[in-house]
Amino acid sequence: MNLELSPRQQRMIDLAAELAARFAPRVDADDRAGRFPSENYAELHQSGYLRLIIPAELGGAGASLYETVLIQERLAQGDGATAMAVNMTMHLIGRQRETRAWPAAIFEAICRDIADHGALINGAASEPELGSPSRGGMPATTAAPADGGWLVSGRKQFVSMAPVLRYFVTSVALPASAEWPQGASANAIVRAPADGLRLEDTWGDALGLRTSGSYDVFYDQVFVPDAWLVDRHAPGQAPAAGPPTASAWFALTMAAVYLGIGQAAIDAVCRYAHERVPSALGRPIATLPAIQRRVGEGQAPLGAARAALYTTAHDWAARPELREGMLPRIALAKYLCTNAAVAATDQALRIAGGFGLTRTLPLERLHRDARAGLTHPPNDDAALEQIGRAALEQWR
Repeated sequence: MNLELSPRQQRMIDLAAELAARFAPRVDADDRAGRFPSENYAELHQSGYLRLIIPAELGGAGASLYETVLIQERLAQGDGATAMAVNMTMHLIGRQRETRAWPAAIFEAICRDIADHGALINGAASEPELGSPSRGGMPATTAAPADGGWLVSGRKQFVSMAPVLRYFVTSVALPASAEWPQGASANAIVRAPADGLRLEDTWGDALGLRTSGSYDVFYDQVFVPDAWLVDRHAPGQAPAAGPPTASAWFALTMAAVYLGIGQAAIDAVCRYAHERVPSALGRPIATLPAIQRRVGEGQAPLGAARAALYTTAHDWAARPELREGMLPRIALAKYLCTNAAVAATDQALRIAGGFGLTRTLPLERLHRDARAGLTHPPNDDAALEQIGRAALEQWR
């Protein structure tokens, strides 16, 4: 897209492109080994990338949702797994910056830790019994009252960047009390390292995003000070940082990551098509109309999805008066981007033929990574229901 970028935005994208170029040469070897690339996160800090999302008054650039979408798509073109994982920090800090739902002292301490030391933060919500927290339900992980705070016990899964996380925002169930007769839910911000906190690598041989460090996390009476138990609310109530802000920051930045993965596949197969010169043809296969059509079939949905994503993210940042009614647009952008990535990587494999199934090209990895986008909320069925309800409402 021919975007009108400010000098600030261009510098942000240039930084993302520089990091993508650094990460890309090692991602295939890491993927084969199921190795977590800790050095990537050190470089994200050293380069100043992590500071982009931090409020200006706390040592960062205060990147808007639109700017975060721009840079996350570009970063993902080099290493989708790293971009997806670090996006957990980017979206969480971005939405907290807008909502200020956490106590000011807690938010400031975390932001300064990120800006000064490269600390990373992620939510820990999914559980074996609960499934996706986006579907509702109370966590099995509990927080029991203790002197000065709480003792957290339980298990979480799919916690990306777990090996280098400083803060685990852990969803917990609270016991019944005078204030909460039916019990309550909250997020316990666990600071690593901590006694009773244990990580288990259950992800290194996953289908996609093998280097994201999406481990299982075990809590055995991990102490959390009372001030660090945030987002307390009764069962069935939404916390203060609920939709649409939480949905916008998570869904749109994740959509950008998978859009970048899909674009990387088309870029890779275009390079291959120019280099592949079969002896029977005597010229690059890029000159064949059939190849051009297939590239078009992969690029077209990416272009349409990008337009929906960028306009939605831009409107969120530039026109806050529209935000309350934007959930269907957010769902649409996420649906289009993740499905476009899957379609693009599929077309890339079709173009490359047998070579696409080998490790000589990155296409099989990109195809696997793109599939993961379908698992992030809103899932396709929930997104389509939301889009459909909005369309039906217009005709009530």
